[in-house]
Amino acid sequence: MTHGTSPSPRIDTSRAHPARVYDWLLGGKDNYPVDEAVGAKLPPEASVGARQNRAFMHRAAAWLAAEGVDQFLDIGTGIPTEPNLHQIVQGVVPAAKVVYADNDPIVLRHAEALLVSRPEGVTDYIQADVREPEGIVRHARGILDYSRPIALSLIALLHFITDEQDAHAIVRDLVATLPSGSRLVLSHAASDLNPELAEQVTAEYAKGGIRLHFRTRAEVARFFDGLELVEPGLVTATEWDRPAPPPAPEECGLYAGVARVP
Repeated sequence: MTHGTSPSPRIDTSRAHPARVYDWLLGGKDNYPVDEAVGAKLPPEASVGARQNRAFMHRAAAWLAAEGVDQFLDIGTGIPTEPNLHQIVQGVVPAAKVVYADNDPIVLRHAEALLVSRPEGVTDYIQADVREPEGIVRHARGILDYSRPIALSLIALLHFITDEQDAHAIVRDLVATLPSGSRLVLSHAASDLNPELAEQVTAEYAKGGIRLHFRTRAEVARFFDGLELVEPGLVTATEWDRPAPPPAPEECGLYAGVARVP
């Protein structure tokens, strides 16, 4: 069963959007010239990082589903690129429920066609901004059972939220709504693994009107305060190796981790 929101508002094609730039980096076609203009100026490592991030999401989602987690709240969904999160987890647990949220109207237009649930499960989507977490949680409570564990997925999202917008408080507020046994799944661009590259990527996004705030490992670790990191802990996205060993070691500019809510 698949649910949706009210009709999508107009898509602004005059400004680049992170979801569409990410789609371009993954080789997708659901973007506009303004998005390509940003992506084409990024170094090759940006496309590599997008693929590494996607692979981490696949591994983490599959592992959580195998661990028995059957409810997922994915914020900052991005344009659906198969296999998407619901396809991964419903391939393991057909009755899994997934709520997607993103603030780009084009995501919802694609969601109507592509985020199709298995008959036994539920896939839902809402246009919403992570900077307004109360509305997302209110909507999610209509689909997910907040008396049982939920996986909160924040994949390559929080580096678009600045310290002035208090990214750490947003995550604390979202996690505070989750029952014991829930999981936080998070990946984040690093400022300290390759500082020169981080500055270059940040500058090119800024030219397209998109603010980025890459963070150090210590700053990313703060998102997991009070939670129980599962092995292998907070590592680069390519080093996060559950449920199976990752690909051959390679340079990566993203931190990633999964933690349990006590």
